[in-house]
Amino acid sequence: MSESPPRCAERDLYRDTWVRYLGYANEVGEAFRSMVPAAVVWLSYGVSSSYVLADAIDKGKKAGDALASVAIPGFTINRVCAASLYVLGTATRWPLAVRKWTTTALGLLAIPIIIHPIDRSVDFLLDSSLRKLYPSVEKPSSS
Repeated sequence: MSESPPRCAERDLYRDTWVRYLGYANEVGEAFRSMVPAAVVWLSYGVSSSYVLADAIDKGKKAGDALASVAIPGFTINRVCAASLYVLGTATRWPLAVRKWTTTALGLLAIPIIIHPIDRSVDFLLDSSLRKLYPSVEKPSSS
């Protein structure tokens, strides 16, 4: 008779499945900011914030750690897109629609590039501060 796998071997719904990508909805929203109404961008933040809240509740983590997972990447993509739209506007004579689509593509392409450096930076900052004060709060497992 086979034994059930140890509890630590269970799949984490929020990190080991497609559900994890809901956490990046705001980056997609930021990438499309120049092309969609602001309400769509805010909705994307609602989706990713809901994911973070559910993940935080599931793990009983501190909200500050989870917030960094939404705020920092979203802000980064926002600035990448804003800078690229500005540079394309001053350095090219491309039509506005082409500049907006290029900005959106650059924002989407930046998402996989920024994830790991931001995760490592947030882990370093938390290891150097809050996790020293609250040692019971463990670092999330990497996937």
